[in-house]
Parts: sequence; structure tokens; C-alpha cells
Amino acid sequence: MPTTTAQARQLYEAASTLRENRARYLEKNGFGDGGYQDTWVTLKKIGPLKIGFPNTDARKRAIRLHDLHHVLAQYGTDWTGEGEIGGFEIGAGCGTHWAAWFLNASAMSFGLFIAPRATYRGYIRGRHARSLYDGEWREELLEEITGDMRKKLGLEDAARPATLADNATFALWAIGTPLFFYGPLVGIAAGVVAALR
Repeated sequence: MPTTTAQARQLYEAASTLRENRARYLEKNGFGDGGYQDTWVTLKKIGPLKIGFPNTDARKRAIRLHDLHHVLAQYGTDWTGEGEIGGFEIGAGCGTHWAAWFLNASAMSFGLFIAPRATYRGYIRGRHARSLYDGEWREELLEEITGDMRKKLGLEDAARPATLADNATFALWAIGTPLFFYGPLVGIAAGVVAALR
């Protein structure tokens, strides 16, 4: 069952290790062992339909860090929470984790439709923080104390007001990602409608 951001704020304790909090994250969201080595990933269910895609090496490289961001930034895994963390990770940057850029841009694009303010706040928060995508996955990360890592990434800092650059780059992402992800679908739909006339 997906968690909300409000639930995530209560769930992941600052004094616990990332290993302990990641275990809570996986259990509360029904993610089993995380599926980090699976060949196929089912992300969400919409009624009887499942949304999934291949678990590529690029995604495997990024997903462990993404899951720790859920714990550290305390975003849920419901649709709104994924929009928030998509905005956060785009704002903070995904380094050379290309799958993370793609997946977060997708999450940010639907977040803009269902929870625009939350997605915007996530993006601005990311712009004033750091992300784990600056490096690579290391098993030792799990031994870090959650509160200490939040401080290292600037997640304990008070929210800073958005700058002109923050708003300008958000506007570019807000325009670009929906066009990239949904533009082809609109084109296909228009083609089908035209063909049926």
C-alpha cells in the first residue's frame, strides 16, 4: 500500500540507520526486498492495469539511491509523493544517473497535473539541497544515521524562498517534461481520431 508524505514524515526516524529506515520503507509500501535485481518492474496499479517496464541496468544503478531519497526527504510513494520526489530529484540533480533523470522527469510531469504545488515545493527544496546521485551506490550508505545524512544533504535546513533562477528552471521543466512525455500520445490520439473520420 503506498504511503503518503504525511505518513513518511512519521515513519523514518532520524536516529535510525538508513538500513533500518529502508527496511520500514520497503515493508510499509509492500516492495518486498526492493526488487533491485528483478528483470521487470511493476510500478503502480490503476484498477486491474499494472504499469511496468524493464528494470534496466541504468535503473538498477539509480533505484537504490532513489529509495534512500524517499527515506531522507520523507516523501510518500502515492501519486503525489512520486510527483514530489520527482521534482526534488530533478531540482537537486541526478548526476550521471540518466535513468533517474528520465524517470524523475516523468514523475514530475504527472505531478504537475495532480499536485502542482507539492511538485513545485519538491523541486525548490531540491534546488537548495544535494542528492545522493552525486556519487554511486555503496552498501556502506546503509550504516549512516538518517538524521546525519539529512544534515549532509541540507535536508534539515529551513525552507528557502525560491530564487528567480529556481522559478525559471522550474518553468522550463514544467513546459518541457509534459511535452516530451505526453506530446507523442496527443499526436497518436489525433492521428487515430483523424483516421476514424
